[in-house]
Amino acid sequence: MDQNLQDNSHLRTILDSVADGIFTVDQNFNIKSFNRAAERITGISREEALGRKCHDVFHANICQGNCALKHTIDTGQEIIDLHINVLNYNGEQVPVSISTAVLTDQKGGLIGGVETFRDLSVIEELRKELSGQYSFQDIISKNHTMQETFSILPDIADSDATVLIEGPSGSGKELLTRAIHSLSPRNSKPFVAVNCGALPDTLLESELFGYVRGAFTDAKKDKPGRFALAEKGTIFLDEIGELSPAFQVKLLRVLQEREYVPLGATTPVKTDVRVIAATNCNLLEMVRQNTFRHDLYYRLNILKLRLPSLAERREDIPLLIEHFLHKFNLKKDKKITQVSDEVLQFLLRYSFPGNIRELENLLEHAFILCRLNKIEIEHLPKEVLQVNSENFSEYQTPMDQTLQQTEVELITKTLKQFLGNRGKTAQALGIDKSTLWRKMKRFGILNDNF
Repeated sequence: MDQNLQDNSHLRTILDSVADGIFTVDQNFNIKSFNRAAERITGISREEALGRKCHDVFHANICQGNCALKHTIDTGQEIIDLHINVLNYNGEQVPVSISTAVLTDQKGGLIGGVETFRDLSVIEELRKELSGQYSFQDIISKNHTMQETFSILPDIADSDATVLIEGPSGSGKELLTRAIHSLSPRNSKPFVAVNCGALPDTLLESELFGYVRGAFTDAKKDKPGRFALAEKGTIFLDEIGELSPAFQVKLLRVLQEREYVPLGATTPVKTDVRVIAATNCNLLEMVRQNTFRHDLYYRLNILKLRLPSLAERREDIPLLIEHFLHKFNLKKDKKITQVSDEVLQFLLRYSFPGNIRELENLLEHAFILCRLNKIEIEHLPKEVLQVNSENFSEYQTPMDQTLQQTEVELITKTLKQFLGNRGKTAQALGIDKSTLWRKMKRFGILNDNF
């Protein structure tokens, strides 16, 4: 017994001398050991952690659906150097790199798991500084227009004024709205989003303002609307330009009088909700054309923000690619670390009519088809490649044309060296055979010449 205590003491001393956080769990994920580095990184003492479920201590962004330690205990497969975020004692996100392994007894029987985690906070800050990456809340951009927006966002959030956000579909208007809400004094209250273009007037009125019992045939009891659900918080009215003239009048009353009348009611209800509206239309032009009320426009336009299209902020594409790859790796339990140079060049030139949402969808499509650790051009949707190939040349700069000419010469020279053998040529160039064939077709290089 004394020997076991001595061994445990020695083991604890060894674990406490390690710079990485280390904890172990039993098969029910109860924490059995917790070293000093784990205390430092999480801000939680060993005494507080022992005996608790690991997800109650770490609150990591993979705890609910993609727990790495559970995967290792269930399958026996170790996970090495997975980058995730955990919450420390103060509720702050801490970037860490984790590795997991199973714990067995002397007979090889499973008794639990061990996880090590390294604090990447300093490395992450250096990486952001060196790469020029900028982020605000969940918004990533180093575009100068976006940076200007970031700089005034805390002031906008601190006020209670109505905000109008203009920008093309898929550019991140709701994400920006959520950032304003989370920075505002109302952040502990509800955030409610409504797509005004998705419902006809009658349904939109009951959706926003609710109804009372007997308002229509199936109204068996009172139902609160979105304004009631967002009380003391923020309501996001997306596609505000789709409102009919009749409903514009009703929304104007809410903004002017801070009250509304539920469907079927006779008395107004006071509301304390911050309104943030968004549109992909030019509302001022709609005012000039008498399709949008000028008084409602000026009520909405107290503070206006404009989000540029992704085509206007192409410098953000590499940052967004990195962000989405990290997101999908966590979501789909893969380790795809990069896109090929050909994919990157394609995405940098693509027009992106669907903006950031389209980029995310393209990468998710490629992510599903990719079986290795690098996304290649063949993993992108064929229809996007076909449509964009017609306009590909218009995005080429003189530098692009020089690089293309150099690439043609290199491929031609290598093909001649191997007497037109595409397999040996592709191997010498360090690319896939299918990629070589696509380049040959695109550049008009024919095997008959060799």
